[in-house]
Amino acid sequence: MARHSDIAVNLLRNAATFFRDLGAQNPDIAEQMEANAQTYDAVATLMEQDPDGRMPLQTDALDHPQGNA
Repeated sequence: MARHSDIAVNLLRNAATFFRDLGAQNPDIAEQMEANAQTYDAVATLMEQDPDGRMPLQTDALDHPQGNA
């Protein structure tokens, strides 16, 4: 039986492939699609390495401006 994290990693990798394919078909958006693909690949790698890990977000700084999280 597949774990939720395994399915998520697979979906993220497939999305990265989709963005790369889309960029290959349309040079005008190729750079943005590659950036999207790299983001999805990076999150997939994080999920593989530490499925329960946490990532600080820009909104975290807004919620805790003094760093008192």
